[in-house]
Amino acid sequence: MITTYKSILTAEMRSLIDKHVNTFNQIPGVVIIHETENWTVVYMNERGLNQLRLSLQEVCSLTNAEYYGKFFNEDDARDYIPKIAAFMYANNREDTLSYYQQLKFPDTDNWIWHLSSTKIFMRDGADKPVLSLTISIPIDAMHHMASKADRLLEENNFLRNNYESFSKLSKREKTILREMALGKSSMEIAAKLYIASTTVDTHRRNIRDKLHTKSYFEISQYARAFDLI
Repeated sequence: MITTYKSILTAEMRSLIDKHVNTFNQIPGVVIIHETENWTVVYMNERGLNQLRLSLQEVCSLTNAEYYGKFFNEDDARDYIPKIAAFMYANNREDTLSYYQQLKFPDTDNWIWHLSSTKIFMRDGADKPVLSLTISIPIDAMHHMASKADRLLEENNFLRNNYESFSKLSKREKTILREMALGKSSMEIAAKLYIASTTVDTHRRNIRDKLHTKSYFEISQYARAFDLI
């Protein structure tokens, strides 16, 4: 019988998990089952337990703060946690949700990127999700996807930290910001927008003042983070 978090699982839930345990342990990735009310772990396959160096009972007895605080990067968690919540709320029967996560294992200092996919594993009599199934696979640090995930996390963090400044820009200023990030001169921007180059110069100064930017790199950061380019 599977040891579960504070015995919160019903006999039906336990039976469903027991039925698939052998398969879960053959999957070349970590399998995690959460109960959906409090998002606590109620099962993890042997591969995942070995990586965490914990028993199933130890994992399931951790509080959410202990589990997520110890092993997961809170910066990228801010991006995917709302997506998971929305996915569960939508409750679509065949859909899956994929997202990147960074994890840190015992005796290591480096975060390791994982590609995780989640789907609803079990519903109750009212057809509401009660268990979710997630498969998490590490991304080789030399693989281009790991570098891309790093860039996405950096852009998401930049967006959150600078949203207030960006929201001060007018629609016209956002248009000109995009052209600035593409390396266009004031004369080129003026010709494209059918306005005077002196007007463009004024907009450029206002943009830099509102965003507190001094370099082309900072302008490009804003344009990338806010999907202008």
